Amino acid sequence: MATRLRLQRHGRKGYAFYSIVCADARAPRDGRFIEKLGTYNPNTNPATVDLNFDRALYWLEVGAQPTDTVRNILSREGVLLMKHLKGGVKKGAFDEKALQDKFDAWKADRDKKVAAVVAKEADAKKARAAARLEEEKKLNEKIAEKVAEKRAAAAAAAAEAEAAETEAPAAEEAPAEA
Repeated sequence: MATRLRLQRHGRKGYAFYSIVCADARAPRDGRFIEKLGTYNPNTNPATVDLNFDRALYWLEVGAQPTDTVRNILSREGVLLMKHLKGGVKKGAFDEKALQDKFDAWKADRDKKVAAVVAKEADAKKARAAARLEEEKKLNEKIAEKVAEKRAAAAAAAAEAEAAETEAPAAEEAPAEA
């Protein structure tokens, strides 16, 4: 039986969420599967992968063929590297300790890169928020200036009207006295 490691789609329209499964190559995409190996959520930045590392490695070692997307996911998670390193141990190129050291070094480097991407995204988000805040402050200042101008104009008009009212009765009283 030919087995494939592939994605099985879940989630709503426009918000896909995938299960990583081992299935018979003849089974439909969202159909029957042999074992669920993990999940893949491409909607987050970076994409979230929850994977049973040991079982994925087992299925690769027994001959399951991953699809292109699953191959990329397994590569990012280090499953393909571990398979490659275990092949080196079987051939006698190095021992188990060297395998674990190489894998740990790779994983530390990958974690550092992922942390850098997350930090960069967080900094960009803060910068966008600060820029929006500055734009909003400038807009609020313009609105405050317009409101102050309108109030000053209204106060000037009220003062003119009051002055006109006080001058008009004074003008009417002056001829009556003459």
